[in-house]
Amino acid sequence: MDPHLQAQGAAPGVDARDRHNARSYLIGLLYAVPLTAASFWAATTSFVYAPAVPVLLATLAIAQMGVHVAFFLHISSAPDQTNNFLALAFGVFVTGLIVFGSMMIMSHLNHNMMSMDQLMKMQR
Repeated sequence: MDPHLQAQGAAPGVDARDRHNARSYLIGLLYAVPLTAASFWAATTSFVYAPAVPVLLATLAIAQMGVHVAFFLHISSAPDQTNNFLALAFGVFVTGLIVFGSMMIMSHLNHNMMSMDQLMKMQR
């Protein structure tokens, strides 16, 4: 491998020159299209046991995210990708925190909310 590419922090066996070429995007597209089609098929078919559809869709969604991270965002385990990986992990953490916190707040509000009959009696 070229010593100049090693100095840039490229992982062994990874050529830094063709990391973002059209071939990578085409491979990603060839994986993403069938995963998307499979998701639409799973949501509309009666061949899959109905309670298993959400599990299948979640599995296909996780696979789709993996394809996007690897082939379109080009985030890998290479040493020069540490900051990108940490930024992605932090984004996922913040998003999860917001979603989980919002669900907890809504659950707490729902639990402590008075019934409509009690609210109507208070207005009279």
